[in-house]
Amino acid sequence: MRQDIKPIKFPKDEQAHNCIIEWWYFNGHLKDKQGNNYAFMNCLFKADVKKVKIPFLTKVPIKILHFSHSVFSDIKNEEFYPSIDYISIISEDSFSKPLLFINYTNPMVITGYTNCVIEETEKFVYHLKDKNVDLKLTSVKKPLLVGGSGYVNLQTKKTYYYSLTNLKTEGRVKVKGKWIDVVGKSWMDHQWANTSYSKDKWTWFSIQLNNEIEIICFEYENKGAKTFLASVSYPDGRQEHFNKVQFIPLGMNWTSPKTKATYPLTWRIKTPSRNIDLEVAPLIKEQEMLFGSINYWEGPLKVTGSFNGKKAKGVGFMELLGYPSKYNNAKYVKDKLEKFMNQVFSYAKKGTFNIISNIKTKIIK
Repeated sequence: MRQDIKPIKFPKDEQAHNCIIEWWYFNGHLKDKQGNNYAFMNCLFKADVKKVKIPFLTKVPIKILHFSHSVFSDIKNEEFYPSIDYISIISEDSFSKPLLFINYTNPMVITGYTNCVIEETEKFVYHLKDKNVDLKLTSVKKPLLVGGSGYVNLQTKKTYYYSLTNLKTEGRVKVKGKWIDVVGKSWMDHQWANTSYSKDKWTWFSIQLNNEIEIICFEYENKGAKTFLASVSYPDGRQEHFNKVQFIPLGMNWTSPKTKATYPLTWRIKTPSRNIDLEVAPLIKEQEMLFGSINYWEGPLKVTGSFNGKKAKGVGFMELLGYPSKYNNAKYVKDKLEKFMNQVFSYAKKGTFNIISNIKTKIIK
């Protein structure tokens, strides 16, 4: 590792970094006592507004902006509940503790504040809370350093990247206004980089097999340069990393009625050197997210196939970014973000970029 590349250290590097863009991402598969299945995604972003250069955020009058995306999926009823919060206000005591602690809310919600929490209550044990989930996540494996060192060269960009691939999960989810007890397994990614926004393409998978093997794999494309990577976590703690990975679309596509973007939803993933041959398919087809002028697909998967010659099955998550949209985003951006910008300027003028006093510090039941 080059001298200017610092090795990832825990718990220090679970905290925020002085960088252009950073995020804390969670996904998971859950089940209630009646056997009903659910899935979720929650991601909090931290961005240096001027340096990240996301087009529709360039006029936000603050240096560091936090924003959040979340998804809740009711698998049985094939219902999908996306949430895009263009600004998340963090509490004064966030990032001030020895272990990761972030307390945040979305001040643009008309119906009132929802307190959200990402807290490491003890080493590699987390409390995750948003408007749809309230969960305890316990890592049963050491962190997976993506690519081997946790510093990934994407040719046109470079990023620090680690994953917690097997988080034992218990807690509750809100379904049709009612909180329901659930158990399951979750995944966590943490990335940070000194890189600005570009129109790149990202086909990404997190896979959790029933044999306690987990795989993160992706194809990243930017300015004609492609990067392929797969990192594997084994039950005994071993980790393997491969640059020769094949992603083969299998023909099931879904076209968004809103953006007209077409997303390939079924894939075959092959790593010949380890005889990995898996097929993935969506549990719900309609899982599109819209963040200003950026559209992407994010959702849960079922996984079948073989690993090292033995039959395997499991679950996963897929993220598809950079798939062309024929939708005229100008109207969307104008309608949605004009109101957002007016609210942001109002908050800045009043000096109210701290959470209001009654939720100034953490609220955890």
